[in-house]
Amino acid sequence: MREDGRAAAGPRPAPVTVVMATLNRRAEALNALDHLLALPERPPIVVVDNGSSDGTVEAIHRAHPGVGTIALAENLGGMARTIGAASATTRYVAFSDDDSWWAPGSIGRATELLDAHPRLGVLVARVLVGEEQRLDPSSATMRSSPLPRGDGAAGVPVLGFMACAAALRRAAFLDVGGFHRRFGIGGEEALLAMDIAAAGWELAYVDQVVVHHHPSRSRDPFGRRRILARNDLWTSWLRRPARDVRRQTLRSARAATRDPAVRAGLLEAARGLRWVVAERRPLTARVEADLRRLAADQG
Repeated sequence: MREDGRAAAGPRPAPVTVVMATLNRRAEALNALDHLLALPERPPIVVVDNGSSDGTVEAIHRAHPGVGTIALAENLGGMARTIGAASATTRYVAFSDDDSWWAPGSIGRATELLDAHPRLGVLVARVLVGEEQRLDPSSATMRSSPLPRGDGAAGVPVLGFMACAAALRRAAFLDVGGFHRRFGIGGEEALLAMDIAAAGWELAYVDQVVVHHHPSRSRDPFGRRRILARNDLWTSWLRRPARDVRRQTLRSARAATRDPAVRAGLLEAARGLRWVVAERRPLTARVEADLRRLAADQG
């Protein structure tokens, strides 16, 4: 306290809440929290637990009593992030997986850019992988995006992101419904990116903002390929024109003859056709044109 009784001035917490979703990765979640809690920006943190059975929530309470937690009774996948964002009171949210964390200063820089660009809905950070800090291939792709960049843009215009490397305008995220409740974890970002862009928001990749990702060793490769195959189809069926739906479906069908994970994903996607038809909503012409430009650039 100062002599006049007022609290001494210090760095104010950033107007961004870090939201982490986790499931049965207690040690990794605690390690990621160690890094996040050491950030100079001191953002509030909310961990949404997808029904872990390994004592993750209890361990967080013991090790980091200042971290907010939301314990779900079941695994809601990416929707856990939506629940965490809805509980926040800050203007922005930054997502972190339980095997990733933001570099010191990067949340502050992301906040400055979001403040300076009121139409920026999603800021995508550069992702460095492992102890070697290798550039993630998705970051390299976004860095060379062919989408036109206007004067004074926050960064490179993109139409996708990795959830663990995204800082979002909370209102833009929640207004489009957040992550789809059926998609789980794995390629769930594509549909959300399209919907945010269709709502009139910008998405930008910024090389100077950095996230560290140390991929978990507990991943299920077969299950992940299955979910990716399913979600790619659902995304296409929900938003793309009929010719693209046919092309994507045929491509998946061919891949399914060689890969049992893709075959399982295709069958699971087909079982969801009824709700997909009910929720189908084609994209705006502007977003569809940008998607075609990206597809042409990637060959």
